[in-house]
Amino acid sequence: MTENNTDNTNDDSKNAQAETLDDTINPQAAIEALQAQLAEAQAAVLYIKAEGENIRRRAMDDIEKARKFALEKFSNELLAVKDSLDAALTVGNADVESYKNGVELTTKQLSSVFEKFNIVEVNPVGEKFDPNKHQAISMLENSGEPNTVTSVLQKGYTLNDRVLRPALVMVAK
Repeated sequence: MTENNTDNTNDDSKNAQAETLDDTINPQAAIEALQAQLAEAQAAVLYIKAEGENIRRRAMDDIEKARKFALEKFSNELLAVKDSLDAALTVGNADVESYKNGVELTTKQLSSVFEKFNIVEVNPVGEKFDPNKHQAISMLENSGEPNTVTSVLQKGYTLNDRVLRPALVMVAK
């Protein structure tokens, strides 16, 4: 039994030596195997690069579409206001009172659009002057508290708390 064990050990070492000899005898086969592995790795890298480029391109297209159609909902809401104004212009026999009523209704429509899209009117009469929200046109001698807004020449607007247009105001000295 000991002889058989020794024979198995000798066979294993002979097989390992034969493999080593095969590698040293046939280096061309080893080079070809390594070249095949290299080609496979290069193909995988090219595939990953192409996939990354496709993802980047799709993301850029999505961003461009988002920019292009960002105002679509807002624009659709404004179309109703435009239609009301056009209808007022087509009325043949109208008096001042009917025009006034039409303008009031159109203003309500526009205000509801503004409310829907978080556009808030800034009318700062009596508030402290804030250069981030107001633009002073002039300063007036006034008995009121200094640096307060006394009158508004043009209302300002904010969109989601960001100033779209500052209010044009007159400030007390």
